[in-house]
Amino acid sequence: MLMDQRSEKNGRNSGPPSFYFLDHYVGSMKTPEKISIASMFNATNTYINNKKLVINVKYTNDAFWDVMEFDFVEGKPYITQQIKNADKVTVITRDTRDSYFGEGVSAVGKYIETDNETYRVIGVVEDVPVTMLYAYGDMYLPYTLSKRDYLSKELNSNYTAVLLAKSAADLDQMKSEYQDVVSKVPVKGKEFDKLYSHADTYVASYTRILLGDGMESGIGKMFLILSLVAFLFMLLPTINLVNINTSRIMERSSEIGVRKAFGASSGTLVLQFITENIILTFLGGIIGLLLSWGIIFYINQSNLIPNIHLTIDFGVVFLGVLCCLVFGFLSGVYPAWRMSRLHVVTALKAN
Repeated sequence: MLMDQRSEKNGRNSGPPSFYFLDHYVGSMKTPEKISIASMFNATNTYINNKKLVINVKYTNDAFWDVMEFDFVEGKPYITQQIKNADKVTVITRDTRDSYFGEGVSAVGKYIETDNETYRVIGVVEDVPVTMLYAYGDMYLPYTLSKRDYLSKELNSNYTAVLLAKSAADLDQMKSEYQDVVSKVPVKGKEFDKLYSHADTYVASYTRILLGDGMESGIGKMFLILSLVAFLFMLLPTINLVNINTSRIMERSSEIGVRKAFGASSGTLVLQFITENIILTFLGGIIGLLLSWGIIFYINQSNLIPNIHLTIDFGVVFLGVLCCLVFGFLSGVYPAWRMSRLHVVTALKAN
């Protein structure tokens, strides 16, 4: 679960929590198995072979590595004692290693300089895309090396936290304990008069910012908006398909008349036409799936979004195909009903 905080003073929000808030208050919780604390990433500059290299730095605690489960290419993460000692050690990403030391060159034990400071590399991890905001960085440092005063007792700064539950069954209890902790945080005399802070799921952590407020997560609004958009997105082509199918029926009126003349019932013709329509929409869904796979493959290979690795979620595929079948059925019902009401003589004379 992700931790989000907003505070108000004269109607204004004042941003994410501080390290002190997370370490002192949230760190006292008993339900989470581990609590990862990390800063938002900050861009720093370094130069290698007369070339400027921008490195995004993130400061973390030791639990960060256990919660985020990075894949280490070489070396290992820094530990609690190194953080307490404020050792100038760092974990960097594969891309940072390749850009600074050379592609494929081992970096563990070597030194990297950025923002006029030199750090010893003790680990190299696989890169993560910038879309993974809570994990993304090029260079990870112990929080005790932060130039911001992490000992400050301000409640707002630029840190985030991820709470790791022992099991899914503990999530509700963890939320409840979190709210109990937040309710006991003293705000009197602080720079704001109200404190809103929640332990949210990944999606809710964004919807609360975009669509929610101090108390509501906004996730209900998000699903309502997405449902309406999806419904309209599917409704417009369905209406268009109804018109096309109706025209197709009129063009096949002589065929319908002949089949009725030879004893075909209206129910048989309706079933045939709806089945044809479902098959066509199903094939359209398969083509759409193949096109989606092609686009995903292109995005992954083109590095359009650096380090991102998109995959197809088969749960989404199932829902997509199901929607195709449902709307294919609905778009065939009215035309099939029109067809069933055609009289034999009228149908035969139509062409």
